[in-house]
Amino acid sequence: MAKLDAESTLKRLRNRYRLVVMNDDTYEEVVTFKLSRLSVYIMLSTIFVLLVGLTVALIVFTPLKYYIPGATTDYQTATELRQLKYKVDEADREIRLLEQYNEGLTKGPLKGNNTVVLDTTRINVPKAEASDD
Repeated sequence: MAKLDAESTLKRLRNRYRLVVMNDDTYEEVVTFKLSRLSVYIMLSTIFVLLVGLTVALIVFTPLKYYIPGATTDYQTATELRQLKYKVDEADREIRLLEQYNEGLTKGPLKGNNTVVLDTTRINVPKAEASDD
């Protein structure tokens, strides 16, 4: 296999090509471009860098950054969010306890159901062995 040297690679990158856009019905040339591989690579690289730059700028300089998980850079905001989470968890626990309390009241005394179910399970207590001290 023939080795590619830097000179032949550079020569291939600088070869000029013609890109012609033609009307299919009339075979009329609509537009003509004179391009080289190097100019195409530079153009595509520039477009890529611009798109990445615009995307990063859009995220950094707009409120979209708040939708990225873990992207809170402000320590005070993160602390406030953590405290609010604790408060919400505590309120949720209190609501569940109140619901359980209300359920217990509505099933029993408020419906006139004052019967108490006794636990009549026998407990077998082993007898203490006599010790010979």
